[in-house]
Amino acid sequence: MSLTQNPAQTQTDFPDDIAARIAQSEARVIKAIFPSNTNHHNTLFGGDALAWMDETAFIAATRFCRKTLVTVSSDRIDFKKAIPAGSLAELIANVIHVGNTSLKVEVNIYVEDMYKDHREHAIRGVFTFVAVDENRNPTQVWPHN
Repeated sequence: MSLTQNPAQTQTDFPDDIAARIAQSEARVIKAIFPSNTNHHNTLFGGDALAWMDETAFIAATRFCRKTLVTVSSDRIDFKKAIPAGSLAELIANVIHVGNTSLKVEVNIYVEDMYKDHREHAIRGVFTFVAVDENRNPTQVWPHN
C-alpha cells in the first residue's frame, strides 16, 4: 500500500457545507510504538490502540461540530495486522455519518516501518459520539450555532 492510500469509506451524499466541514475536521496522530505500549508478543497492546483510536476520533468529531461530545459506542474493531515495537503508527480519523445528535467517526491505523518506506493498514474501527448540552442532554450536532 502506498503512503497516501486510505481505505476510509467516503460518502458523497453529504450536502456541500457538511462535506466541507468533514474535510476540515480530519484528525491525524502519529505514535511511536515503545516497549511500554506492547504486550507479551512485543506488539502494540490492543487496549492502547483502542484508547488512541477513541481519542483521535474524539478530536475529529470535536473539530467537526465544536460541541461537547461523549463516546457512546465503538463498532466492530478489526485488528488486521500486529503493530510491532519500534514502528510508527499513524491514526487517521474521519467523520463518516452525521445524525441529528450523533456523529460516527472512522479511524484507521497504519503501521509504518521507522527505517524503510513501507506502510500497511493495520486496524480499523468506527466510534459514535453524541453531542450534549450543559445538562448532559443530547443536543443537535449540526448546524453549528
